[in-house]
Amino acid sequence: MTEYQPPAAAHGVPPDAHGDPNATAHVTVYDAVVLAGGAARRLGGADKPAVRVGGRPLLDRVLTACADARATVVVAGPRPTARPVTWAREDPPGGGPVAALDAGLRHVTAEHVVLLSADLPFLDARTVAALLDTLRRSAADGVLLTDADGRDQPLVAAYRVPSLRRELAGLSVAHGGTAGLPLRRLTGALDLLRISDPVASFDCDTWDDIATARARIREHGHVLDEWISAVKDELGIDLDVDTGVLLDLARDAAHGVARPAAPLTTFLVGFAAARAGGDADAVAEAARKAAALANRWAEEDAQDTADASPSGGAEPETRTDAG
Repeated sequence: MTEYQPPAAAHGVPPDAHGDPNATAHVTVYDAVVLAGGAARRLGGADKPAVRVGGRPLLDRVLTACADARATVVVAGPRPTARPVTWAREDPPGGGPVAALDAGLRHVTAEHVVLLSADLPFLDARTVAALLDTLRRSAADGVLLTDADGRDQPLVAAYRVPSLRRELAGLSVAHGGTAGLPLRRLTGALDLLRISDPVASFDCDTWDDIATARARIREHGHVLDEWISAVKDELGIDLDVDTGVLLDLARDAAHGVARPAAPLTTFLVGFAAARAGGDADAVAEAARKAAALANRWAEEDAQDTADASPSGGAEPETRTDAG
């Protein structure tokens, strides 16, 4: 088990990989190989990739993190997934991670590959981008994450495909195949860089790990992002929008009109944005118009209240000789 730690900035991650708006990001073309065929003995033989965290199977959470891969290969028996993938199988099935990687690489054509296990609930696209960007800037064979204890996590890593194929070919010749070989026999021969990231490298080997992951995503600082990501996956939406704008709109509609106006207004904004093209700019423009309308309602209500109060107009005449 990789020990869970609270979220913290990854050490050694290039600034532009963490979304610096002033940096020019270089997009690295890559393929992804996800290993999802383990026996999960510490989960009592449960189908670990299908175990749900935050309402989504662990495998789908990992596939979301590498959604911009040119091709994604999942080494396991086929199953329904939220995103299209290519399926592969090691020979023999259950032959271990080296044999599974070998099978996955047979479907890879990019020069860079992200190798991932299927049990990483907190992996996200920014971490994948950081791994790839660090690899691109270096002459190393690969870049992997380390966990809270400084241990290498070679199944949360980006590699140069020619380097992997070279070492796999050597192992196959030396051992008559790759089945049953530990992954360290492969990675030990590679020149690797390391990024410390206790959160993204957290994996789920036990039911305690699953419980920890499920609890963490419901914490106040994470629950909205987790929920939005889950809904987008469920609905097949890849749109990135400014959630702060939508939350501000819901607040303004609730306070300026009536509480039920909040969910109804955000629904109508989404509908209008879809009719206008459905991109992030369309959402922002529809939200701006609706927010302005909600503010006008609130201003009218405030003015009516002021006009109706004694202090809102002329003081009433109270002298005994008035009139």
